[in-house]
Amino acid sequence: MAKRDYYEILGVQRSASGEEIKSAFRQMARKYHPDVNKEHDAEERFKEFNEAYAVLSDPEKRAAFDRYGHAGLNGMGGGGGAPDFTTVDFTDIFEEFFGFGGGGGRRRATRNNPRRGADLNQVITLTFEEAVFGVEKEVEITRDEICSRCRGSRAEPGTSASRCAHCEGRGEVRQVRQTFLGSMVQVATCPICNGQGEVVTNPCTTCRGSGLERKVIRKTVSVPGGVDTGTQIRMAGEGQPGAFGGPNGNLYLELQVRTHKFYRRKQDDILLDMNINIAQAALGADIEVPSLDGPLKLNVPAGTQPGRVFTLKNKGVPHLRGSGRGDQHIIFNVEVPARLTAEQRKLFEQLAQTLGSEVNPQERSFFDKLKEVLGG
Repeated sequence: MAKRDYYEILGVQRSASGEEIKSAFRQMARKYHPDVNKEHDAEERFKEFNEAYAVLSDPEKRAAFDRYGHAGLNGMGGGGGAPDFTTVDFTDIFEEFFGFGGGGGRRRATRNNPRRGADLNQVITLTFEEAVFGVEKEVEITRDEICSRCRGSRAEPGTSASRCAHCEGRGEVRQVRQTFLGSMVQVATCPICNGQGEVVTNPCTTCRGSGLERKVIRKTVSVPGGVDTGTQIRMAGEGQPGAFGGPNGNLYLELQVRTHKFYRRKQDDILLDMNINIAQAALGADIEVPSLDGPLKLNVPAGTQPGRVFTLKNKGVPHLRGSGRGDQHIIFNVEVPARLTAEQRKLFEQLAQTLGSEVNPQERSFFDKLKEVLGG
């Protein structure tokens, strides 16, 4: 069967530019690559337009084809049989569209580009009061710093790195592998210089040739009032150093708040359980209650029942975003004495005679009432 015209295969004019030919090839690659097209003739068509591109992308082969047709390619690795793919590097196209092929061009362009340093994470523990009102906290950061001896050159002062002989300073090595399309070039990082393009024969004695040394850095962080366990603070640029002049990473501080002896926290509200005796509950009393702002006077009305909640407005936790504060809720518990003196027993017996012995079931539990007051 007579071979088809290469320009016809790619769907371009004979006057098409190199970029137009490459663009046509890319469109064909998207449509007929066997990995994405499962039609029975997809592989054959893929080989056909690859052969066409191998010829038309090569100025010498294209000139011979334009002048003599397929016969002009005999002995040039194309037209007279299977195309010679070792003369054409398709890797940049395959890498762009299908994720394989080595990507040598892109790697060469980006190998020494600035790269951002890695982020670091650290946990800080705060007291309850520190979390509520904020605090200036000193943190110790263990991270890499540019070596103070070699200034990051990796070589002992007075010496310098030399060009890697294995990759000839490119930082990468090229390997040819066989595929159903023929020979393809695969590019990998040089195993000798690890992509640096340079080899240090006399490494720095401080950093041992890494260009970095481990240090403990002390920094002061301002923790705002209103934070809670799980709050995260970002310290920009306090992470690992970047490579090739790239910016440092960030440090993320995760906060943990210790539990308080008395207070409990519900979002921005403070809960405080307060015990009063049976006489204070029945007769009423003026008492002193603790708060985040110091002791406060509070009047307990006569007949206060167990579980009654008193609210102190704006005595809770400052809102982390916005102004104002939450509230402090005081939940009263009436203590029943476990032991009585003879005099106390006599008085309670007299009181019992006046109160009677009738008992009634409670309509709602204490916890239901508490949920209603605190909004769930």
